[in-house]
Amino acid sequence: MERIVPAGDWVVGIDVGGTGIRLAVAPGGWPADLSGARLRALAEPARIAVGGHDAQALLTRLLPALDALAAGLPPGARIGAVAVGATGMALLGRGLAAGLPAPLARATGADRLVLAGDAVTAHVGALGRRPGVAVAAGTGLVAIGLHPATGWHRADGWGQLLGDCGSGGWIGRAGLEAALRAYDGRTGGSAALLASAEHRYGPVTGLPGALQPRPDRAALLAAFAPDVVDAADGGCPVAGAIVRRAGEEIADAAAAAARSAGLSAPQVALTGGLFALARLREAALAALGDRLPAARPHHPDGPPLLGALRLAASVTGAALPWPLDPPLLDVHTMVG
Repeated sequence: MERIVPAGDWVVGIDVGGTGIRLAVAPGGWPADLSGARLRALAEPARIAVGGHDAQALLTRLLPALDALAAGLPPGARIGAVAVGATGMALLGRGLAAGLPAPLARATGADRLVLAGDAVTAHVGALGRRPGVAVAAGTGLVAIGLHPATGWHRADGWGQLLGDCGSGGWIGRAGLEAALRAYDGRTGGSAALLASAEHRYGPVTGLPGALQPRPDRAALLAAFAPDVVDAADGGCPVAGAIVRRAGEEIADAAAAAARSAGLSAPQVALTGGLFALARLREAALAALGDRLPAARPHHPDGPPLLGALRLAASVTGAALPWPLDPPLLDVHTMVG
């Protein structure tokens, strides 16, 4: 595929997620995968306050990592563009749009900054320029459809309190509720999930106090999702029902995004760490077959970090090959 950033330019992709931050720097051609990229991961998740993303806190972690990545670039290489994909960008990204461009320009020398929601980077990483639907599932969950004539169409991604149905946080919370029901002796409880919860977190009586004050509680809930799937694999009917319901929620989001975008037979990519859980992936595909029978499952090209690199590589004087839709997808000219 043709090179779309001048020779000698490299690009930076940044994926700001619910469980951590991932960075990559790569040559400026269209990347098919991450094999040619230099990678770095930061374990601390994004910091989101009442007013949205904390740009300064993000920069405090990003800039040293970017310096480390850029230190080994070949002689004469420069960074031409940076793309940041962030969870919650569509709803909580105003601070990033205001606070990132100038510091990133000074730190990298880049001319352009692409700011995108994690749904967009998931779609671009999974499907490239193709229309279709991508479901990104990890701590949270969002589906996004793209049609050349109608643009981007989101479904769910409303966050831990109001949505993200079928996500890791949603599954973990449902599993812990079943554990507490078993502890109380209420119907709907699971002794298997109670044992798993106590093994992971300690006595369940301490869970409310341990989880509620934590800003990363969604990630802590999501950490229990693999235990729920393990219990389902072990024959626990309560856990099995949670996994089936999660698959239905995932399929509902994908179908809603497809309908909104006007896609009757879309390619659908399931991307994100949650789909490494085989039983959940199978449940989602089975439910998708019921809700959107004409859908064509597509194995993702790569993760959202690949999508961020592709966005950065595609910034030229001409329009992006995807529709701009601020704050879901926007391009900024950076001035240091």
